[in-house]
Amino acid sequence: MSRSVIDPTAAAADLNAWSVAPGERPAIRREIAFADFNTAFGFMSRVALKAETMDHHPEWSNVYNRVEVLLTTHDAGGVTALDTTLARFIDEAASALGGK
Repeated sequence: MSRSVIDPTAAAADLNAWSVAPGERPAIRREIAFADFNTAFGFMSRVALKAETMDHHPEWSNVYNRVEVLLTTHDAGGVTALDTTLARFIDEAASALGGK
């Protein structure tokens, strides 16, 4: 998969519910709310398994039923196709578990 840097604004525009992360480094972010902690943790487990197969890992945090995800390709210095591919998987996994 390409590690060519793409504009984070364009990447976020092509994805539902994603936005450009605030701050100095180029990244995209999404916050997802689930019914409860167990569902949020199950979502994170699904994403972790996919991320491991991609060798591309999100920055994220979890508080009860909310998960905040930040994606950037550190070694490329910005957003790449790895991030948009993982973002699409995250969207599918969140939707399957009722995330909003």
